[in-house]
Amino acid sequence: MAANQTTGRGAVGQNRLRRPRRVLTLLTLPVALGLLAGGCMDTSDDGNRGEGVHRAAATGGAGEGAGSGGASGGGDPAMVDACPEPVEGFAVSVDADGEPIETADSDAGVKRGGDLPDPHTLTGPSTAQIADEDIHPVVDDPRPELPVVVESCDGETVQVADASRILAVDLYGTLAEMVFSIGLGDRVVGRDTSTGFPQAEHLPLVTPSAHDLNAEAILAIDPTVVLTDASIGPPEVQQQLRDAGIPVIFFDDARTIDGVPGQIRAVAGALGVPEAGEALIERTQAEISAAMAMAPDDGAPLRIAFLYMRGGMVQLLAGPGSGADAMICAIGAVDVGTDIGLERSFTQITSEALIEAAPDVIIMMTEGLNSIGGVDGLEKVPGVGQTPAGQNQRVVDMDDTQLLSFGPRTGQTIAALAEAVYVP
Repeated sequence: MAANQTTGRGAVGQNRLRRPRRVLTLLTLPVALGLLAGGCMDTSDDGNRGEGVHRAAATGGAGEGAGSGGASGGGDPAMVDACPEPVEGFAVSVDADGEPIETADSDAGVKRGGDLPDPHTLTGPSTAQIADEDIHPVVDDPRPELPVVVESCDGETVQVADASRILAVDLYGTLAEMVFSIGLGDRVVGRDTSTGFPQAEHLPLVTPSAHDLNAEAILAIDPTVVLTDASIGPPEVQQQLRDAGIPVIFFDDARTIDGVPGQIRAVAGALGVPEAGEALIERTQAEISAAMAMAPDDGAPLRIAFLYMRGGMVQLLAGPGSGADAMICAIGAVDVGTDIGLERSFTQITSEALIEAAPDVIIMMTEGLNSIGGVDGLEKVPGVGQTPAGQNQRVVDMDDTQLLSFGPRTGQTIAALAEAVYVP
């Protein structure tokens, strides 16, 4: 049997209870729009986890570390959980293991005061831009210790014996960003539309039509392992890859700051480089803590609304659990959708809700803002002109692939957003 070929059921993972399905954040939006399937894929009828087992045959030297005991250092492969629990308060009050950390230096970052104006008095639009678009690996050329066995978020158990040709695809390019950041970017053989950082631009697209995976394009690049989640599909394509003998691992599709350390740890572990993952978590934690210190600590906090728009047909206001609420909180502001009592992550915009919310600033994805004709088009949306943000044209846009990706560059994203809001 060829390395990484999948087989039928096995003993590993059978008769184990499936963990409760996660509460989604970003995916509530695309699911509501019918763009893609949300939630971890449920492949069992009786609730048991691991009705099938996908194994890679570690024979004849197939893959790095095959037959050597892998990262576990013994006779059995290391076990990796692709769907770990989030770490509540990560980089704010606790580290990646939930242990208390000291508050970031109050002098770090940009503080309002001195020569900086009251942010409530600022006018005009601005764009949040990460200072450095490049991905900087936390280690150089790590060697994967394989095989490892991964408990995939869809309930399958997947064995990875070869990480020489990696494909990482999801709605926001987060998984690919993690692979490059742990030093395995030279092994990535393709990309999705959202993976747009410079080091990946030369890679062939496997989502030639928006965010839909193309099975033929993926098979043509011959990946030895595929990292994905339920934010991208259709699921029939991911199953087709498994049927072709390719290990396909589903990770948690929720995107939150608290979920960052667990997902980095899961991706690094699945590829056999757990130490690189820990180093990346440490760096990411430091960057997030420093970026959060940029929030003003005096005066009334700004009221900020995140609007998700795609032309005139899709016009939504973000609320609790959207992911945008976490970013707004991270820069020391108030998420107006949550504040006015929205119960869903994204709710259809009404003029009454916008006027009641009275945002000082409106944040949007760049392509979303462009889809309605820029700031001029936004002013035509009912209710916007009656808000402080609309009257002062206080609109901040940010690249679609960065704003809500919640990956290794989350600290840089928070810092860029804070600068665009407070120091435009």
